[in-house]
Amino acid sequence: MKLGVNIDHIATLRQARGTVYPDPLDAAILCARAGAHGITAHLREDRRHIQDDDIFRLKELQPLPLNLEMANVESIVEIALSVQPAEVCLVPEKRQELTTEGGLNVIGHFEHLKETVTCLNEAGIEVSMFIDPDIETIVACKDLGAPTIELHTGTYCDAEPNEAAVFMEKLIKAADYAHDLGLKVNAGHGINMENLGGILCLPHLDTLNIGHSIICRSVFLGIEGAVKEMLDGMQDYTG
Repeated sequence: MKLGVNIDHIATLRQARGTVYPDPLDAAILCARAGAHGITAHLREDRRHIQDDDIFRLKELQPLPLNLEMANVESIVEIALSVQPAEVCLVPEKRQELTTEGGLNVIGHFEHLKETVTCLNEAGIEVSMFIDPDIETIVACKDLGAPTIELHTGTYCDAEPNEAAVFMEKLIKAADYAHDLGLKVNAGHGINMENLGGILCLPHLDTLNIGHSIICRSVFLGIEGAVKEMLDGMQDYTG
């Protein structure tokens, strides 16, 4: 299982003061040095953290594959086609949210998503759909032609202990079903060292995409230390 590090909140710190530091590119290079397998960055419509120039520099000037998170918006799709990241993860996006609040409504926006997925596939960009663990949604992702899903783990990670088992069961069923359909299965959102053990119960995982908790830990450990800590926690995964 691979680790993709989301570096959005490096840019959040930078944008808070309008400075040129800290630079997400520097963070990506250090993540690579620590053993991470990929870099994730979310180019939001409101540009609250990652900026257009960050995406181009992250693609060209650091060694890891770039996973571009983005809403299904024409102007952002055009940037993705220009940048040519290794992967695009399509996510829902609302201006007022603190972070992505749930999975993409694939069924409700099927036709619009189909056009984008086809366009990205034809450009040779791997397409991932950020979704809740819902069987009908997984079928819709397959019908779209998206080869990868990323299961939204936030509901499980934020659940009270007496509710967590219910959400974990849904995630396991979703991962099994997606795998049986031939889809690659990633997971992300809300994962930290405290709940990682539960996440390791999920079958068929290719990649965990983790951001906020790693950046928070880096305040105390440095970003290389925080990445290595997470990698150490993941090493016993058997799939």
